[in-house]
Amino acid sequence: MAGKKIIAICQSGGDFVTNKDGSLSYNGGEAYAIDINEQTKLSDFKSEIAEMFNFSSNNMSIKYFLPGNKKTLITISKDKDLQRMVNFIDEASTVDVFVVLEDAAARNVSNMPASRSSRTTISEAVVPIVAPANAAVGMNDGMDQLDIDMPDGTSLDCMPINMVDGKHHKAAQSWENMITGVDQRFNSFNEFREALHKYSIAHGFAYRYKQNVSHRVTVKCKAQGCPWRIYASRLSTTQLICIKKMNPTHTCEGASVKAGYRATRGWVGSIIKEKLKASPNYKPKDIANDIKREYGIQLNYSQAWRAKEIAREQLQGSFKEAYNLLPYFCEKIKETNPGSIATFNTKDDSSFHRLFVSFHASISGFLEGCRPLIFLDSTTMNSKYQGTLLAAIAADAEDGIFPVAFAVVDDETEDNWTWFLRELKSAVSTSTQLTFVADFQNGLKRALADVFVKCYHSYCLRHLADKLNRDLKGQFSHDARRFMINDFYTAARSPRLEGFQRATESIKCISPEAYDWVIQSEPEHWANAFFGGARYNHMISSFGQEFYSWVSEAHEYPITHMIDLLRGKMMETIYKRRVDSSQWMTKLTPSNEEKLQKETAMARSLQVLLTQGSVFEVRGECVEGTFVEVVNIDHWDCSCKGWQLTGLPCCHAIAVFECIGRSSYDYCSRYLTTESFRLTYAESIHPVPNIDRPIEDESLDVAVTVTPPTKRPPGQPKKKQESIDLIKRQLQCSKCKGLGHNKKTCKEP
Repeated sequence: MAGKKIIAICQSGGDFVTNKDGSLSYNGGEAYAIDINEQTKLSDFKSEIAEMFNFSSNNMSIKYFLPGNKKTLITISKDKDLQRMVNFIDEASTVDVFVVLEDAAARNVSNMPASRSSRTTISEAVVPIVAPANAAVGMNDGMDQLDIDMPDGTSLDCMPINMVDGKHHKAAQSWENMITGVDQRFNSFNEFREALHKYSIAHGFAYRYKQNVSHRVTVKCKAQGCPWRIYASRLSTTQLICIKKMNPTHTCEGASVKAGYRATRGWVGSIIKEKLKASPNYKPKDIANDIKREYGIQLNYSQAWRAKEIAREQLQGSFKEAYNLLPYFCEKIKETNPGSIATFNTKDDSSFHRLFVSFHASISGFLEGCRPLIFLDSTTMNSKYQGTLLAAIAADAEDGIFPVAFAVVDDETEDNWTWFLRELKSAVSTSTQLTFVADFQNGLKRALADVFVKCYHSYCLRHLADKLNRDLKGQFSHDARRFMINDFYTAARSPRLEGFQRATESIKCISPEAYDWVIQSEPEHWANAFFGGARYNHMISSFGQEFYSWVSEAHEYPITHMIDLLRGKMMETIYKRRVDSSQWMTKLTPSNEEKLQKETAMARSLQVLLTQGSVFEVRGECVEGTFVEVVNIDHWDCSCKGWQLTGLPCCHAIAVFECIGRSSYDYCSRYLTTESFRLTYAESIHPVPNIDRPIEDESLDVAVTVTPPTKRPPGQPKKKQESIDLIKRQLQCSKCKGLGHNKKTCKEP
């Protein structure tokens, strides 16, 4: 066998799954191939693995299966173990090697004595991380909680948790032999503490540390007078930890259990971590129920909630540290997606202020294929730290959302909107006059006028209607307000002056005050009869609702992960729509083709009369009688305003085209064509790897420090008010006609 070479298939990042026959299989993760032989040193093998997977070689555990045995994992801890693996493989040319980081390897701690520590049997149990190896832990009988002093000087407090009737639940039974007695060895004090913690749960007693220093630990039963105790110290000239003394006898008979069992939030978090990974919406109530059922430990809601927060941070990374990674993250975005803009600001105290992101594919897609129409809106983030997301969304040729840029800011203010719009202007620099559909409050009205001097600002109809409803609330009955809101929408959508005037006169008949409100609300910014920009019949700023639903799925993650999740959604959308459009055979996109065909069918019943040059008169019959519309094909204009509002020829214009032998497709907006749709999605958004693992030798400005903003206040953040198309009915008294009460509770005589 001398000189034998094999290929080690190194796998990491996946999970072991127990099959029905008790064998194990490994699912997920990444894999790399490395050549090894009998002369390969373990240190060299680990270094090469660490370089491939981009993590430290100091905290990895390497395991493999013996041929024909998929139930037992063999641990490689020294050079001889590696040589034995090469010899055990017999005639095979490859071997599967599993690389597990130390915290993940803790889940596979052996239940066997340390003399057989090279054999590790996977169990269902998840080993909790109680404290770092060098943590100093102290507790006395009179304390209400366990205080763990961390290496950085901070203190980790523990939760009082009650055992339920001292039951030996199935999940805890597998921990009964975690401590076997004198001479049992462990790889670290951390491993010893984890084993002791589980052992105490399985046997139903509480303990305290009498001594806990870097080289020895003494632990005794918490019950007064109980002789149970254990002493472990480091073996000289090694890093191994060995149990030197142990009295396994308890005389407390569960008294300590009745007094209450104590565990850290981190311990519970480590127990639920894997389940939270599979079910991100794992509720605190369900966590408490599962812990009680599986381990016999009673948690209250707040304990379960705090444990979930710790587990989430273990899975997703530190929320606090994510802000400090923003300089690196912005550089990686620009490096992996050249032409993108990623910039952030901090306040004078180095706390986070705002972050702007616009990918090159978004910028190019908007300039090449989208209508010069942008929707501005915001959404409050339900994250650990306070923040608001601002977004600029465009519409593709199929009226699908196309995110152009977005920002995370500490608050929705005029200053932040102005900053966002300046960054947006630098990203989508164009000579084309833009139309914005946006709110007129929160400083947006002034910010848009200052930054995009010659743009069209269409006031969001929903925000206007909400304001009208709030201003009139308490003055009118439910039905009166409903009629006024409906008339307001009719006035806004009426393409001609006559329709606008009829709708506002209806409002005036109900309330002259409401009529004055509407007239003074600058109809030139929201009514079709007066608005000069091109909105393509879009009048609500929340057009990008799909994008905001992505945000609601991602905003509980650390900021860098949240941005990357949004990037992933955008990347998938671009790819899918590019593939879908490659099958289209029509000049217009499918929905626009359908609209044009409907107008064409209606045009066949119309009569066309030539008046002069390019101006035509079109007549037809409707419910009200005969109508006449005037079409100017040179100006792409019809007196019905349908052509101008949608970008597609109306039935009156199509009747003219068919009369003079021209194609309707030549008079459709180019932004509604299949070609424009494909140009919108021509560029790709690329992945941003290693967002939470900066490469040390990169030339980045590591001197920049970013701390989190203010923590979000308790409770659910206020949600944006939904459309008020359906106004909640308000009580009206049938006797006095007053609002807010009925006849039974009326106080009038």
